[in-house]
Amino acid sequence: MISQKAKYALRALVALTKVPPGATRMISEISREQAIPKKFLEQILLELKRAGLVNSQRGRTGGYALLRAPGEITFGEVLRLIDGPIAPLPCLSKVFYRRCDDCREEESCEVRHVFAKVAEATRGVLDSTTLADAVHVELETL
Repeated sequence: MISQKAKYALRALVALTKVPPGATRMISEISREQAIPKKFLEQILLELKRAGLVNSQRGRTGGYALLRAPGEITFGEVLRLIDGPIAPLPCLSKVFYRRCDDCREEESCEVRHVFAKVAEATRGVLDSTTLADAVHVELETL
């Protein structure tokens, strides 16, 4: 399951995907439209800015905008940034591998084999789905 913070980050980024090039979106607008608590959104956008996904502009006409094209930012990248590894079991994490505490033999673990398929499929979908894809799907359903 993804965290509420990751869900808010994705919703904020999708909202910024709809901003015309060269324009910005104020935190208060995103907060109101996406029903995200403003203070929490400020923290999330700061984290996304540090990661190079968004840019901020100060002043009366200031706000936030995507720093990269929507087609270059994947759901997988955002989830890893906010929540960490995308793995249902610690022994399946590619970066933060940890042997399961109750594991007798990893290679013959039936549970691990099944969840390895789940993890690979999940990563495949998340790493190939961009913000642009999400907006495109949303527009098709309207």
